[in-house]
Amino acid sequence: MTTIEVDENEYGSWTVLRVRGEMDLVTSPRIRRRVHDAVAGGRHDLVVDLSAVRFCDSSGVGVLIASRRLLRSCGGRLRLILPEDRDGHVGHVGRVLAALGVRRLFEVYDDVPGALTGAAERAEAEGRAEAAERAEATAEAERAERAAADRPATAAELADAALPGQRVSDRIAP
Repeated sequence: MTTIEVDENEYGSWTVLRVRGEMDLVTSPRIRRRVHDAVAGGRHDLVVDLSAVRFCDSSGVGVLIASRRLLRSCGGRLRLILPEDRDGHVGHVGRVLAALGVRRLFEVYDDVPGALTGAAERAEAEGRAEAAERAEATAEAERAERAAADRPATAAELADAALPGQRVSDRIAP
């Protein structure tokens, strides 16, 4: 038999739902109901702590995606707690979200205090910006290399590339 427990606490404007157990076809509707109740109660900033979830199937993922959509539609925010285990490996829910290609949709934090302050969000956003800048610089360099490779060499470039004792005219085919 699958079980799920959900505790709810408020921290300022944030509501934290701590979920324990299994998120599956049987238990996911209860999570969905808790999110809807929070939104109906005017609480639009939600942290869902999934650190104690042992199992999550596609219906659990569906609830998370629907919750994100609901909160965004009312100007709210959804943050997930998906900590790594002691060995630095991503936990079960994190692996499921990554395998389905939807982890990037969520703001993910290691713990509730980080989610409440948004510290990881700022660091991740800065990291994404730096990565985007590096990717753009790399792409620009690759485009320049391709453009240089596609154009014919100039006489000056050929002269610079001449081997000792070799004349440019020796390397240019008639």
